[in-house]
Amino acid sequence: MAEEQVKTETKNPEEFLANFNWHNYEEGIDQVEDDKLKEFENLVEQNFVDTADEEVVEGEVIHITDREAIIDINAKSEGVVSLNEFRYNPNLAVGDKVEVLIDVREDKSGQLVLSHRKARTIKAWDRVNAAHDSGEVVNGYVKCRTKGGMIVDVFGIEAFLPGSQIDVKPIRDYDQYVNKTMEFKVVKINHEFKNVVVSHKALIEADIEEQKKEIIGQLEKGQVLEGVVKNITSYGVFIDLGGVDGLIHITDLSWSRINHPNEVVELDQKLNVVILDFDDNKSRIQLGLKQLQKHPWEALGEDVKVGDKVKGKVVVIADYGAFIEVADGVEGLIHVSEMSWSTHLRSAQDFVNVGDEVEAVVLTLDREERKMSLGIKQLTPDPWTDITAKYPVGSKHTGTVRNFTNFGVFVELEEGIDGLIYISDLSWTKKIKHPSEFVNVGDQLEVVVLELDVDGRKLSLGHKQTTANPWDKYEEEFGLGTTHTAAIDEMVDKGATITFNEDIVAFIPSRHLEKEDGSKLKKGETAEFKIIEFNKEFKRVVASHTAIFKDEEKKNVKAATAKSNNATEKTTLGDLDALQELKDKMEGK
Repeated sequence: MAEEQVKTETKNPEEFLANFNWHNYEEGIDQVEDDKLKEFENLVEQNFVDTADEEVVEGEVIHITDREAIIDINAKSEGVVSLNEFRYNPNLAVGDKVEVLIDVREDKSGQLVLSHRKARTIKAWDRVNAAHDSGEVVNGYVKCRTKGGMIVDVFGIEAFLPGSQIDVKPIRDYDQYVNKTMEFKVVKINHEFKNVVVSHKALIEADIEEQKKEIIGQLEKGQVLEGVVKNITSYGVFIDLGGVDGLIHITDLSWSRINHPNEVVELDQKLNVVILDFDDNKSRIQLGLKQLQKHPWEALGEDVKVGDKVKGKVVVIADYGAFIEVADGVEGLIHVSEMSWSTHLRSAQDFVNVGDEVEAVVLTLDREERKMSLGIKQLTPDPWTDITAKYPVGSKHTGTVRNFTNFGVFVELEEGIDGLIYISDLSWTKKIKHPSEFVNVGDQLEVVVLELDVDGRKLSLGHKQTTANPWDKYEEEFGLGTTHTAAIDEMVDKGATITFNEDIVAFIPSRHLEKEDGSKLKKGETAEFKIIEFNKEFKRVVASHTAIFKDEEKKNVKAATAKSNNATEKTTLGDLDALQELKDKMEGK
């Protein structure tokens, strides 16, 4: 019966394996003849895979669990493969043919363990090389991000996908591609370091190149196309026209002034653009966005005219003035001279700041040239209108020192009313070389109106005129011939100086320093001095010590001469009396 049983079982190896009592066989209870056993082994060898051979075999997925795939490789038992090895193929289904390698012939539970990953790795390099040589498109599973790109599983090999090779447009979010299966081309293989580089962009570029040729061939100036914002820079926006890039310069984005293109557009935005120009090869395409809209000057209302008041926002400030946007894309210039009635010009930033809302008056308007000039000071009355009533000649006022020149000081009496004090009208007594020696910018200064030119809008002021001229008094006190006692202050070129008071410093020429004994006065010596010159206009006083004793000598000489003359006169008269007397005697009288 045992022989019949073996004969029956060996006809169907699978049925035999299922029904054979291995325990009895191993214990020696059921004996099998050697020839029958040999026949069975031959059948097994013919029908089943030799699990000892580490060759890659093809199996069929017969069942899928939550964690594993059950693979039939036509062996003595089915094998299992972890589903992690099929992450690149999330659509794995029962009936699929897969390549596997025997990993463990029998684990602790007696299960045959297979490896799809190892099988793929063995075959991978052959496939990768073939794909690279033929340009074949391969599928790859994006495993994770890495520095500069992504790691992609291709045939079980970890390949590198550079960030620049993901798409034709810059990619900002790499994470969106993780755990996705995509198509790639193998672009580079380094056999020495076992490195593989793949590209998804190459597939897109091949299609785009055809589109690009078609688009470039149809380009015409003035043509309106739809594009996508590809990149934004400080100077403009790059637009993808479907494989062809064009640039919208920042000045062609909006009729209004903008600081940065991102104020108008955003990345990946779709918009219509017009072709403004391109080079001969059509590789540099200049696009425009604002040209699709009507020019703001054409939309400016006809009711706006010279003399009207308008409101606007300060968009740009320059040294010479400020630009005001009175409507979208319509700007007017307020020159700094039109910001204040003051003739003392200042910077435009002293009056307005960027972003300020201001009101102004239209001064000029040229619609053809698209130019407009505005003024702020015209909103207030001209202070020179009643200047003669407010600042008549001879009136006294207090003003603020605004500026210096070499010849005088500008004083502001009120906003728009400036006057000039010549350097000679600052002080009665001080000799001033530069106004900064006498006053500082910002000081309050009392002034008197000396002259008024209404037509020329000029005001002449004086400061010294606010007080009496002390030289009127000094003219009497230090008049010609008056004598004063003082000490030599300084020895100067060609003479010396003496100080009579805080205003009068007299000059003594060298020859007038001589003393009566023939020596000369020295610094610090006190002596009497006589005023020999007094000039009120030029504030010049000249004194002399020598004149003191010279005058005494002259007096003495004069007195002696007078006495001598008197004696001579008397002698002459006496002689005449004696002669008369002698004559009378001779005549007998």
